[in-house]
Amino acid sequence: MFAQLTKRLLAGVSPLVLVLAACLSGAPVAATAQTSAAPAAATASTATTAAAAAADGTPGEPVAAATAASATAAAVAAAPAGASHADSPYGVVSLWNQSDLVAKAVLAILVLMSMSSWYVIVVKLAEQSRMRRQARAVDGSFWEAGSVSAGAAQLAEGSPFRFVAESALNATKKHDGLRGQVDFADFVDLNMHRATERVNRRLSNGMSLLATVGSTSPFVGLFGTVWGIYHALTAIGAAGQASIDKVAGPVGEALIMTAIGLAVAVPAVLGYNWLLRRNVGVMDSVREFSGELHSLILSSSAKR
Repeated sequence: MFAQLTKRLLAGVSPLVLVLAACLSGAPVAATAQTSAAPAAATASTATTAAAAAADGTPGEPVAAATAASATAAAVAAAPAGASHADSPYGVVSLWNQSDLVAKAVLAILVLMSMSSWYVIVVKLAEQSRMRRQARAVDGSFWEAGSVSAGAAQLAEGSPFRFVAESALNATKKHDGLRGQVDFADFVDLNMHRATERVNRRLSNGMSLLATVGSTSPFVGLFGTVWGIYHALTAIGAAGQASIDKVAGPVGEALIMTAIGLAVAVPAVLGYNWLLRRNVGVMDSVREFSGELHSLILSSSAKR
């Protein structure tokens, strides 16, 4: 009698234990998967029937208990198996697939503007870092040399400091003929000023692109939003359905254009301000070098 009661108890508790273990282990409950709901329900029904048969003391109780346990486990495993989420009808991918040529052109322009702005930011940052290293190298190599020409030869090729030094040396060699009528100090200062301004212009390359992207990309995105809302409302009017599910999707997708425009503009504006501030620091080093070199050349020419 005790053995029979034990078998009935195990037959009724085993399905509950398996379900509880599956829940604690993080098994997903796919309540939205209609394709797998029917097989899971049928399997669960089979498990319940087998458990009831085992509880009634019918012959083959061990077999019924095993059948109930395996059927319950199959029901729990079958639910997440068919619970594949359907592709979302909303988002950027859906916007691209459903948009016309104008909307796709707006998206392509925003992507191109974003790529170009990030390219300028990375390239200018690397250029400024290189010029800062060259400015530190001036103190350890140029001013320790025996002459201006020797010091300029020790500077790296393409260095703005070497360019300024070579411009000053060329000015001292060209001070003849009609140029000789100009004061020597003014002539050298004029050439060094030109060289310094050329360095400044080279540093400013690409900054106008960042300013343009930062100021225009929100409006490009806004144009895409207006265009998308117009076509969405036109399609809704033609369909004759103005329910919230018909309006929210197309209008929300159109608003993505504005978000993309802002995402393009913000890095461009921040990068522009950051690089502009770093340009000021680099040019201060170049102008300080130019002023000291100008004084050195004048003092050397006065000793001759």
